[in-house]
Order: sequence, then C-alpha cells, then structure tokens
Amino acid sequence: MLGEVHSLSNDFPELQDVITSLMESDEEFAKENKRYTALDKEIRTLELNNGPIGDEDMHQLKHDRAVLKDALYQRLLNAKA
Repeated sequence: MLGEVHSLSNDFPELQDVITSLMESDEEFAKENKRYTALDKEIRTLELNNGPIGDEDMHQLKHDRAVLKDALYQRLLNAKA
C-alpha cells in the first residue's frame, strides 16, 4: 500500500518497551533506527508524490529498508530474550 508507515513502533507494537529501552541505552541501535526511519520516510514521500525515480531505484530503496528492518528486528528479539 502506498504511503504506509513502516516504523518499528508501528510494525511491532508488542515490542514498544524494548524499542524504547534500546533507543535510550544503545547508541548504535538508535542510529540505525534513525537511518531506517529516514529511509522509510524517503520511500513514502516518493510514493505519495510520484517522485522522479525509476523502478530499479525504488526497488533498491525498498530492499535496503527491508534488510535494515530485519537487522533491527533481530536486535529487538535478542534484547527481549
């Protein structure tokens, strides 16, 4: 769906406490989450404004977002354990 927000809090509400804790205690996690959020916003803006970007470039942005999200999710699961 175009324009959908994919923040960690939005996609993993059950992990909100872990997200908050890591944002406060883990500088690297906070940095990567900030990068993930910016990438998600860039994709959303391009989608909603029919941005001047080719399919390959959009696919790459979405791929990068998915890889980063997977890494952050794994860190959330490890911190929860």
